[in-house]
Amino acid sequence: MADMQAVDSRALDEVVTFTSELIRIDTTNRGDGDCQERPAAEYVAERLADAGLEPTLLERTPGRTNVVARIEGTDPSADALLVHGHLDVVPAEPADWTVHPFSGEIRDGMVWGRGAIDMKNMDAMVLSVVRAWARNGIRPRRDIVIAYTADEEASAEDGSGFLADQHPGLFEGCTEGISESGAYSFHPGSGMEIYPIAAGERGTGWLKLTAHGRAGHGSKVNGANAVTRLAAAMTRIGEHEWPIRLTPTVRAALRELAELYGIEADIDAGFDVDALLEKLGPAAALVEATVRNSSNPTMLDAGYKVNVIPGRATGFVDGRVLPGGEAEFQETLDRLTGPDVEWEFAHREIALQAPVDSPTFAKLRAAVEHFAPGAYVVPFCMSGGTDAKQFSRLGITGYGFSPVKMPVGLDYQALFHGVDERVPVDGLHFGVKVLDHYLQSA
Repeated sequence: MADMQAVDSRALDEVVTFTSELIRIDTTNRGDGDCQERPAAEYVAERLADAGLEPTLLERTPGRTNVVARIEGTDPSADALLVHGHLDVVPAEPADWTVHPFSGEIRDGMVWGRGAIDMKNMDAMVLSVVRAWARNGIRPRRDIVIAYTADEEASAEDGSGFLADQHPGLFEGCTEGISESGAYSFHPGSGMEIYPIAAGERGTGWLKLTAHGRAGHGSKVNGANAVTRLAAAMTRIGEHEWPIRLTPTVRAALRELAELYGIEADIDAGFDVDALLEKLGPAAALVEATVRNSSNPTMLDAGYKVNVIPGRATGFVDGRVLPGGEAEFQETLDRLTGPDVEWEFAHREIALQAPVDSPTFAKLRAAVEHFAPGAYVVPFCMSGGTDAKQFSRLGITGYGFSPVKMPVGLDYQALFHGVDERVPVDGLHFGVKVLDHYLQSA
């Protein structure tokens, strides 16, 4: 359908208000099950209902609430599109912040607080667009299913996992989806502006390591010390240099970035990836974490008294796996842990990959370019993961697309889970316009 600009002054005001008010609803998820997304879920459901939709609230666990609503399109034969965002946020320590992290304060042209970037801004954009459509009588071509989820910042068992496993009918017809984290402005210097759109995610491989040994007195020689065995394994894992493994998405990103920088590199043949990354300068940050698997030790637990050698020690490793890299990852961990340390997956989710030569990616690119002329849009693979992993069980191909314009000097990625998380007001305005443009053309 032809694009009708639905975003009016009210929509621009609402996206700022909604972002601020959602931040003020503390939905901290510490991963221990005490999060309560319900107040935020009721907030968005009420505003969806005001736009004429019929939101459904669903819970696997009391208080861990999800919201799903469907907008009927004009073409019943078209595949449906899923637009999803999570309502929970990671913890924030108020003493570390310039403003209280749950104040939603608007200061210096920014909305401040936990979730301003990850991802109550996108939650608010969706509300703003849907309500603008209702005011202006606009319907999309294809059905659009809107999902606000719980528990994304932990296991997603109470959120997208629960919805995909127990309520697949709500997503009937959905073949593609958009959510975090892409279509944000990245400034690598020299006045250049790049907008990366995610077309893939590394898989999650959180590992638990257990070392067994011989318990004993701390003053005695002990060649079977569980702590020593665990520490050695963790050191090997942390220092391991994983080999380069280029997926189609990362290959496309490197090709476009090399062309953008005027660098000759035959991406389809053997070439020195690390040398290319060095030549890309700050822009290398868009791809350097996704050219290989990774494994970072993060937690250790052993012993109960300084003069007692424990018989058991445990540790945890944050592993991330490229599409197609699962077998190599497991084989490498078997070797690095050695014979005295066992390992298992504490949490595991698949890697994702979406085509960058699809009509959908072309429309995502065009929506950004329409409002950011002179900017460069490139594909990239996320180093971490999103709810798209769970929704992929339903055959939904996911793209990272939560548009926002950032000023030079404010690092979008650094604000994720960071101190003084904030989003520009004009960046929200940009995002609403881009999102509206894409959803009408989808």
